[in-house]
Amino acid sequence: MSMNQQQMKLMTVLLSPHVTEKSTMAADKNRQFVFKIDPRATKRDVKQAVELMFEVKVKSVQAVNVNGKAKRTGAVQGRRRDWKKAYVTLQEGFDIDFMGAG
Repeated sequence: MSMNQQQMKLMTVLLSPHVTEKSTMAADKNRQFVFKIDPRATKRDVKQAVELMFEVKVKSVQAVNVNGKAKRTGAVQGRRRDWKKAYVTLQEGFDIDFMGAG
């Protein structure tokens, strides 16, 4: 796989930042950021994608499979999709600002 193909693949690994109260506290306390990721992505893929997209150095990655909840509306029973998220810890001196500089 050429370098350009590898970079294109890495651009599809991170689906979105997962911003919640818990993830905001983790970011403030531990320099940890939470992302929704492609279910087929590995920790190594996530590390390379974050370093490529945000120009930071990643210390560690923890990947978690999240099971979808069972939902019910009247007699209709359904289920939300399963998905995967990653907790990315950055090295000292690096930060990601999702809000922008201004």
